[in-house]
Amino acid sequence: MSDAFADGIDQADRTRGIDGTDRTDRTRGMDHTDQADVFDGPDFRTLVDLVADGKVVILSGAGLSTESGIPDYRGETGRKRQADPMTYQTFIGSAEARRRYWARSHLGWGHIARAAPNAGHHAVAELQARGLVAGIITQNVDGLHQAAGAQQVIELHGAIDRVMCLSCGQRTARGLLDQRLREINPGWRAQVSVINPDGDAVIADDQIDGFEIVDCHSCGGLLKPDVVFFGENVPRPRVDECYALTGDARTLLVLGSSLTVMSGFRFVRHAGERAIPVAIINKGATRGDDHALVALDAPLGSALTALLARLGTAR
Repeated sequence: MSDAFADGIDQADRTRGIDGTDRTDRTRGMDHTDQADVFDGPDFRTLVDLVADGKVVILSGAGLSTESGIPDYRGETGRKRQADPMTYQTFIGSAEARRRYWARSHLGWGHIARAAPNAGHHAVAELQARGLVAGIITQNVDGLHQAAGAQQVIELHGAIDRVMCLSCGQRTARGLLDQRLREINPGWRAQVSVINPDGDAVIADDQIDGFEIVDCHSCGGLLKPDVVFFGENVPRPRVDECYALTGDARTLLVLGSSLTVMSGFRFVRHAGERAIPVAIINKGATRGDDHALVALDAPLGSALTALLARLGTAR
């Protein structure tokens, strides 16, 4: 973690998200009457039956991690937030863009690293422990599924806690890079105004001036976070693994994804082409709602906790 994070962040902040929201507020605008209507309704009962049948494959998105304080890209409306994430083409093509990225990410990734699994992550891990979940495909790069104890997680878009060299392919822990950046930028500080979903910290341009970056310690090549940037292709073997997992499922359960981009939506289509039921839990409408047998608009933590409780009484 960057020293800039340690300053001014107390224990109380662990109950608040990096966007200032209270992590203990699982309802996010839904009152108890609304929740009761959803969790006692026929769609929820159908969801319980689907999950109870086992061999569920989960496709998770950023909405699953918002209750851990990590913002998503689109919010409940499905409309893209104002922040423009780094693209692969810009990162590769501009030394200044790389310096700007690493300065901001040096600050921002520590916020992601501090995030703890929420009730939704723990519920998914428990469903897997009960033998109901065959595997997890996550579009998130935060590692919170694994932190909650989940196994067999395919990180579709990579992981923010790893760094890779674009020349020799070596992968190293993000913490080691942070240590090198602190050593080459002694005393560097910057005021963070906003944290974007990928751990990109918004800071003033003049605070980036003078920030030094490092190259691969093995070959001198360019370093990049081990995540799939916008404009970059997911490695084909990883996509094929996801297709195979989805094709062998009894149910595809989408959690916290608007499915706006094809990266995740293609697996919903893949399931539909094979008559595999699709169930969705998300705050707000999704691109996949018309393909789903069940589509619930509900907070993820509350919905998955209720699902576990219902399965506990149904079995």
